[in-house]
Amino acid sequence: MKTITTPDGVEIAYKRTGSGPPMVLVHGSWTSHHGWDDVVEALADSFCVVVYDRRGHSESQRLAGQGSINEDVADLAILIEALGLAPAWVVGNSFGASISLRLAAMHGELMRGVIVHEPPLWELICDDPDLIDLVEKDEELTVKVADLIASGDCEGGARFFIEYELGPGSWSQLPPGFRATFVENAPTFLDEARDPDQFGFDSAWLTGFEKPAMLTVGGEGSPAYAGVVLRLTEVLPQAEVVRFEGAGHVPHMTHPEEYVEATRSFVARHE
Repeated sequence: MKTITTPDGVEIAYKRTGSGPPMVLVHGSWTSHHGWDDVVEALADSFCVVVYDRRGHSESQRLAGQGSINEDVADLAILIEALGLAPAWVVGNSFGASISLRLAAMHGELMRGVIVHEPPLWELICDDPDLIDLVEKDEELTVKVADLIASGDCEGGARFFIEYELGPGSWSQLPPGFRATFVENAPTFLDEARDPDQFGFDSAWLTGFEKPAMLTVGGEGSPAYAGVVLRLTEVLPQAEVVRFEGAGHVPHMTHPEEYVEATRSFVARHE
């Protein structure tokens, strides 16, 4: 891994592989660039792929004090500019999808297009009576996990999160390295949970973004994510919506071949 240094002194670790149009992959909460391992090699056959650890995750540094999603957006912009990738395809999952969409809104000139899976932008659906219960449950989960981490029980917080999402006993079935990454990055999840802008988003921010966009959901995912995607299509009429049947919140890990094929096909139609 190589590093770049942000203006506030944070070293961001990244890795570049392959050749072709540049593509930056933005991971979600808890994980690291290794979350993309199942798709990087295949994507690198067609693209210059850059993966990185967001600030506070694994090999990248974190600062003391409260962070913000806006810092993540700034880091992504700096990475693209520092490596000479602009304009790049930006691909994000979960919280990484939220970061990617904010970059599209703020610095669309840095992007060829955007591909995002299930951004937790709950502010977009907080007025939907059919979805508000799901949003409240997710927020309750975040509070419970944050409380455990804040008490010093990083492993307990990570375990609670995984077993809530995947079912009782699922934590012990995960590979040891995966569990270790979750525990290591738990303090940054706490930081994200305390960020008042974590779930916020004004869809009007994207009104001027006219570049290609692909919004994806998992067939086994929460209906709340489908609701978010529906709201996004109202301001991104050019967006294509793809549903990965049988997949959940991380299709690039559970259905890597389908994910790569959908990504390649979409880009090929717009390059």
